[in-house]
Amino acid sequence: MKQSEREKTNAAPEERTIGELPRAGSRLRELGVVLPTPPSPLGAYVETSRAGSLLFVSGTLPLVDRKLAISGRIGKDLSLSQGQEAARLAALNALAAAKEYFGDLDKIKKLVKLTVQLVTTEDFSDHAAVADGASNLFVQLFGPEAGHVRVVYGVYSLPVHTPVVVETIFEL
Repeated sequence: MKQSEREKTNAAPEERTIGELPRAGSRLRELGVVLPTPPSPLGAYVETSRAGSLLFVSGTLPLVDRKLAISGRIGKDLSLSQGQEAARLAALNALAAAKEYFGDLDKIKKLVKLTVQLVTTEDFSDHAAVADGASNLFVQLFGPEAGHVRVVYGVYSLPVHTPVVVETIFEL
């Protein structure tokens, strides 16, 4: 990406130098996004685990106040846009878990990998578009230059009737 394009993409705060990647915590504040209450594990595991410069966040759900905000099967009970909103909410919960671990999201350099599981009908095929609900949030926070790899797949069921589970790996 050319320098001038990067300036337009990152356009904003005076404290950011030209070409510098956005900082997640700062961008959240700029966008007026408030993180939900951090999720709690549903079983015998931890929500976050650090290995070297990577932070792994367990699968997160579309929770608000630790309650499932969206439920159902995408393509039957839920529309594409509702699935995208569920993916976005689940991504916000992943960020909330990371913030709880670090205390400050600005310590995260980028999202390395995103995995999105979706409960869909058998004939649903817009999995990538639903996952963009999460990906687009991360691009807003880390910038398009940071990029992330992604895998998306449909499943028959997920815990507590959630339509979406988002799993993330962040670089510190």
